[in-house]
Amino acid sequence: MVHCNFKKVEHIKGENLNLQYYDNFFDINESKIYFSKLENDILWREENIIVWGKKIMTKRKIALYGDTNKSYTYSRLTVYPDKWNNVLLSIKEKIENIISIKFNSVLCNNYPDGKVGMGWHSDDEKELGRNPIIASVSFGAERDFFLKHKKNKNLKQKTINIKNGSLLLMLGSTQHYWKHSIPIRKKIKDRRINLTFRRI
Repeated sequence: MVHCNFKKVEHIKGENLNLQYYDNFFDINESKIYFSKLENDILWREENIIVWGKKIMTKRKIALYGDTNKSYTYSRLTVYPDKWNNVLLSIKEKIENIISIKFNSVLCNNYPDGKVGMGWHSDDEKELGRNPIIASVSFGAERDFFLKHKKNKNLKQKTINIKNGSLLLMLGSTQHYWKHSIPIRKKIKDRRINLTFRRI
């Protein structure tokens, strides 16, 4: 159950789609402070993924933080968490104040500019259980976020402009029926840091 006490919340619903988007969850000053702390305090690492049977290194950097023994596997890559730090706990606490779930891990993504995106995927790994709740927080460059239904081609693709300091909650059966992506936008020169809180 999500408790919506914010004035600026957009409810986005469709066939097996349930999203809540807060475009000003963190104000400008908070966002600036959090961006700087995340850039400097997170133990960023380069990501190796398998493409056509070959291991390649992406330009995007990642980090996983969370409770002990909460490893996460995606794209045939298993990541083991670092211990929570103060900045992540602060952000997590504010999210948990509006939603009745306690997150035990967060996947951090660092996009250097608009030349780096994210392909179509769902956060539906078995570790996340049935109908996972994903809380996605973004700081830095504004990027567009696409969603498309996995099977029903008659449903229109949806687009959300993900702003600095925003929170996107993905709820219900969204992950099982919809894919999402961050398209490449070469004109964007600024960095974006995204945190996806989840329960493993």
